[in-house]
Amino acid sequence: MKTAHAAWRRLEPVHGMIYFVPEGRRRYADLGLSGRTGYFASRSAAFGRASAELVIATFYNFNPDFVRQAVAGAWDATTPQQVLDARYAAAGEALRRAGIHELPALDEVLALTRKAAEAACEHPQGRPLFAAHAALPWPEEPVLQLWHAQTLLREFRGDGHVACLLSEGVGGLEALILHAATGEVPVDFLKASRAWPEEEWADAEERLRTRGLLDGDALSAEGVRLRRHIEDRTDLLALPAYAALGDSGCERLAELAGPFGRAVVGAGLIKLG
Repeated sequence: MKTAHAAWRRLEPVHGMIYFVPEGRRRYADLGLSGRTGYFASRSAAFGRASAELVIATFYNFNPDFVRQAVAGAWDATTPQQVLDARYAAAGEALRRAGIHELPALDEVLALTRKAAEAACEHPQGRPLFAAHAALPWPEEPVLQLWHAQTLLREFRGDGHVACLLSEGVGGLEALILHAATGEVPVDFLKASRAWPEEEWADAEERLRTRGLLDGDALSAEGVRLRRHIEDRTDLLALPAYAALGDSGCERLAELAGPFGRAVVGAGLIKLG
């Protein structure tokens, strides 16, 4: 399980950069989608003309009022297929800017990642955001195939993560606060990007303190235990994909994935704020 997690984590920047790069913002703006509307429309376009309520349900940790405002009118300006085309074009442009297409291990990393992604496609039940993306056709260009494969693995894992949060009674806002309490992501970024009002954030913090999950602004011992439990369960639910690689395949992918993630980060494709 640890090698599968490492394989996913080290390659995750190859997918995650799409939410930060200017290539995406420019292409969405060309379709009439500005600001956060481009994010919500592009990630949900695999559903078709996704409603705000579907986005709220599947994206999980955004302020619902913020989502409704951002999604309103999106599908009057453009079509899901146009947005998907723009998203893939932006992903390819950004990854080529990072030099992903020139890395010598591309073919092997792609083969391993696609094998895991195709194994995940045999288990779509209970994973709506993953299933929507799994129904999309595979791109022809190797760099885009890699991006699509890692996108599938990310959404496969993400849907499982939401299931774990729900099973532990951790709502979207509570999940953000617990994440912020680890110090892994700046709290100001999480507040700004998810757009929860300060009063609601403070109320949720107090609920978590009452549950014994926070000690001040930091995780309590019980909070640390709960987050570890959720992460371990999330990793376990992601295993149907990575089991197709076996232990040796996961180890090999984890070994080869590092330069790909570092290339994305080194090129400045992921910048918080």
